[in-house]
Amino acid sequence: MRCIFVSREGFPESMYKKLEEAGRVEVYRHGGSPWSTRGVPKSVLIEAARRCEALVIFIGDVVDREVLDAGAALKIVSTASVGVDHIDVEYARKRGVVVAHTPYVLVDAVADLAVGLLLAVARRIALGDRLIRSGAAEAVWGSLMGVDLRWKRAGIVGLGSIGSAIARRLTAFGVEVVYWSRRRKPEAEFSLGISYVELDELLATSDFVIVTMALTPETRRFFNRERFQRMKRGAYFVNVARGGLVDTEALVEALETGVLAGAALDVFDVEPLPAGHRLASMDNVVLTPHIGSAAVETRRRMAELAAENVVSFFKTGRAIYSV
Repeated sequence: MRCIFVSREGFPESMYKKLEEAGRVEVYRHGGSPWSTRGVPKSVLIEAARRCEALVIFIGDVVDREVLDAGAALKIVSTASVGVDHIDVEYARKRGVVVAHTPYVLVDAVADLAVGLLLAVARRIALGDRLIRSGAAEAVWGSLMGVDLRWKRAGIVGLGSIGSAIARRLTAFGVEVVYWSRRRKPEAEFSLGISYVELDELLATSDFVIVTMALTPETRRFFNRERFQRMKRGAYFVNVARGGLVDTEALVEALETGVLAGAALDVFDVEPLPAGHRLASMDNVVLTPHIGSAAVETRRRMAELAAENVVSFFKTGRAIYSV
C-alpha cells in the first residue's frame, strides 16, 4: 500500500479520512498547532520523501532540491496553502513530481483580513485598544484621530482572486480602486468598476497600497527603498501576501521618516517576527501573525482540498489544483 506523509497532527479529521482512500497515512507529531508556520525539520521531510509517494504539508515545511532528490518514489507534494514559495516547483517538475495547492477557498478570508487591517491602521483601532488596556487612554479619549476611507484611492498590487475580492469590498466603502498587475485584466476592470494604472502612478497617487502579489524570485523585495520613496507621502501600506515581497528595513525607514503614515502587516520576511523588532514598537503599525486564512471554515476546507488533490491524483492521474 502506498505511503502518504502528513507533516502535522491536528488537521481536521476529515482530511486524514479522505487520504486513507488513497493509501496508508503517516502523521508527523509536529508538537504545535497544525497551522503554525514553524516548519518540520528537513531531516523529517527527507526521510518521508524516501518512503512515501505523497507529501501533504503546510507553509513553513520547505521542500527543496535535497528533499526532492531523496524522493525516488515521490509523485506528489500537496500543500494546504495557496502560496508555493516553500516548494522548489521548477525542480519538482524536472523530477516529475506534481505540486498541488489550495487556491480560491481562502480568498474571502484573506480579503476580509486585508480590509480589517486597513481599517485598524487607518482609524487607529489597534492603538486605541492598546491605550485602553495599558491605562493610558485618558489623555486621548475621544480625540484619537484617523482618516476616512471614503473618497480615498486604494491601489492593489497584483490583481488575482484575492485582490479582486479586496477591491469588491473597498468599493462598498466608497473607495476608488486602481490596480497594477503584470497582466492587465479588462474583465475584472469592467465587473469590479476599477481601473488599471502603471505601477509608478499607483504608488504616487494611492492613499492605501495593498499587496496581494505572489512571491517569486523576480518579486522578492519588490517593495524596496526606491518604491517606498515613490509612494504618496502619508499613504498607508498593507501586506497580506508574503513577507519576502518587502525590504523590511526600507519599510521601517519609510515609517520613521513619515513617507508612510502607517502600515498593517500579516506577513514578514522572517516569521515569527523576532522579539523586540522595531516594527513592534511603532504606534502607526498593526501586526498580525500570518492569519490571513485563519478562519475555522476556511482552514478546514484548505485541509480537505489538500487531501482531495492527493486522492484525485492517484485515482485519475491529475490533482484538482496543480501548479
